Amino acid sequence: MKKVTLIIAAVSLAMGSAHAAKLTVWTQYQGNELAWLKQVAKTYEKSNKGDTVEIVSVPFGDTQQKFILGAPKGEGPDLIMTVPHDRLGELAAAGVIEPLEKYVSNKKDYSDVALDALTYRGKLFGLPVSTEAVAVVYNKKLVPTFPANWNDFLKTAQKLTDPNKGTFGFFTNLDDIYINYGVVSAYGGYVFKNNKGTLDTKDVGIANAGATKAMAFLNDLRYKYNLVPQGVNNDVAKSAFLDGQLGMWLTGPWDMESIKQTKIDYGIATLPTPPGASSKWSPFVGVQGLVMNAYSKNKVAAAKLAKLLTSSSSQVSFNKAGGRIPASKSALARLKNDPVVAGFSKSVAAGTPMPNIPQMGAVWGPWTDAIKLATQKPGADYNGILDNALKQVKANIK
Repeated sequence: MKKVTLIIAAVSLAMGSAHAAKLTVWTQYQGNELAWLKQVAKTYEKSNKGDTVEIVSVPFGDTQQKFILGAPKGEGPDLIMTVPHDRLGELAAAGVIEPLEKYVSNKKDYSDVALDALTYRGKLFGLPVSTEAVAVVYNKKLVPTFPANWNDFLKTAQKLTDPNKGTFGFFTNLDDIYINYGVVSAYGGYVFKNNKGTLDTKDVGIANAGATKAMAFLNDLRYKYNLVPQGVNNDVAKSAFLDGQLGMWLTGPWDMESIKQTKIDYGIATLPTPPGASSKWSPFVGVQGLVMNAYSKNKVAAAKLAKLLTSSSSQVSFNKAGGRIPASKSALARLKNDPVVAGFSKSVAAGTPMPNIPQMGAVWGPWTDAIKLATQKPGADYNGILDNALKQVKANIK
C-alpha cells in the first residue's frame, strides 16, 4: 500500500511540474513601482504553486525593437509591463503581441477610453494599467475658485499677470502639440478621422478649418491676451508654479510629485471650452497597457498573471506606489478622495486617445514644427503653415 501511495505521489508531482509555468515579465519600472511589481509577482506565485515569475528590467528605449526582433526567436518575455498605447499598433502589425479577448471574460471595470486606446483594428491587444492626460493645475492661494467658463478664466488669468511683479495667470507650453491638442480637438481638428473605431490615414485633419482656428487661438494666448510670453516652456512654467508665481498651469500628473513637495494648496480642473469652439476641450489621453507575447508558450498562465496585475486592487496599490492614475473604474472610485486621481481622471474621461497606429510617427515632427511657427509672431499664416505640415505628413505616410 505504501508503495502505491508513493507512486501516486510521484506521478502527481511530475504532473504538477509538467504544468508549472515559468513566466518572464519585462518592465521599465524602477524604485517603488518595481518593488510593487515584484510583490504582486510573489502574490501570484503563492496562489499558483509551481509557477514562477521572473521580473527583468529593460530600459524603455530598448523594449520595442528588442521585443519585435526577439519574440519570434523565443527570446522575448511572456508579458511586458507596460507599453504606451501609441506604440501598440507597431507591435500588433509586427505580429508579436497576442489579442486578449479570449482571455478576458469581463472588461466592464476598465475605462472606455483605456479600452479604446488599446484596441487596434477591432482587437484588444493590451490590458489597461494606468492613464494620463493634461489638466489645469491651479494654486488655490491665487485662484480660490476655478473659473467655470472661458471669459472668467481669461479675466482671472489676466488679473494675475503682472510681469513687473513676476506674477502670471496661466502658462502652457505653446511649442508642444501634445499638451495643446485639447484646443485643436475643441475647434474640430483631428489627426486621423475615426470611422467607427478605425482610423483613416487618408483623412488627416491637422489642417482643416478647426485646426486653423485652434492655431489662431493659441497665438492669441501669447499676442492678444498676453498670457504666455516668448520662451515659456515646461521648465519655465514649472519653476514659476513651484515658486508660487503662477496661478494656473496646463500640465500632467508627471509633475505632481514636485508640486506636492512645495506644500502648495492646489486644485486640478479641465480647461474651459475655448471661445467659439464647436466642442468641449478634449486632451490627448495616454494609456499604459500590459501586453502578451504572441509567441509565449505559457499564455494561459500569463493571462492569469496579467489579470492580477491589472485588477482593481492591484491598480489601487500601484497608485500608492507611484501615483499613476488607474484605468480601473472601481479603483478610481476607491481613490476618489485623492485630489490628483480625482482631478486628472476627469481630464482623462473628457479626452481622446492618441492614435495608436504606426502612421502616427509620420505626424509628430511636421505638426510640432507647425505649432512652433504658428505661435512665433502675431497673426501668422496659419493656413500656409498647416497646409505645409499636412503635405509633409502625407509624404511621410506614403
